[in-house]
Amino acid sequence: MGKRFGFGFLASWFRRKVVEPLHQILRRGAEPKQLAFSAALGITLGLFPICGVTVFLCGLVIALLGSRCHAPTVMLANFIATPIELSLMIPFLRFGEFVTGGPHFPLSSDALKKVFTGQASWEVLQSILHALLGWLVAAPFILGGLYVLCLPCFKMLVSKFSSVPSSPKKPLSSISSPLSSISSPRKSLNSPTEVRLKVRDV
Repeated sequence: MGKRFGFGFLASWFRRKVVEPLHQILRRGAEPKQLAFSAALGITLGLFPICGVTVFLCGLVIALLGSRCHAPTVMLANFIATPIELSLMIPFLRFGEFVTGGPHFPLSSDALKKVFTGQASWEVLQSILHALLGWLVAAPFILGGLYVLCLPCFKMLVSKFSSVPSSPKKPLSSISSPLSSISSPRKSLNSPTEVRLKVRDV
C-alpha cells in the first residue's frame, strides 16, 4: 500500500511539474528548432557542477539571448537536469583533473574529515576549479549532442500538440471574383433591351 501511494505521489508530482508545463509550451506553437536549442541549453546549464547556481545562469543566458531562446523551456530543462547534476559532479572533477594533469582529489572518509575541519581548503578549491574546467570543456559537446537528439522529438511533439492554426489559403472564388466584376459590363452591353434601343434609333 505504501509503495503504491509513493508511486502515485511521484507520478502526480511528475505530471504537475514536468508533463503539464511541457504540454503548455507545445500548445503555444513555438518553433521546434528554438525549443530543441532551449532544452539543450537548459540541460547543459543545469549540469553546472556547483549547486544553487544553475537558475541564475539560466536567467543570465535568457537575458543575453533574448528571443533567440524560449525561456520557459530553458527553465523547465534546467529543473529536469537537477538530479543529473549531482551524479555528474565527480565525472566533471575527474575530467578536469585529466585535462590539467593535476592530482586526484581523494574521495575518502579521511579527506572528507579534512574538508569539514578546514584542513584541506586549497585541495577543495582546486577540486572545484577542476570540476568547472571539466564542465566548460564538455559543455559545447553536450549542447550539440542534446540539440541533435531533441530536434526530431520536438518536431514530432509540436506537430501533435500545437494548437496554433496554420494560415488559411485564399479560395479560388475570391481570386476570380474581380475578373467576373470586370467582365460583367460587357455582358450588360449585349443585353436584348439595349439592342432594341439601338435599332429604334437607327
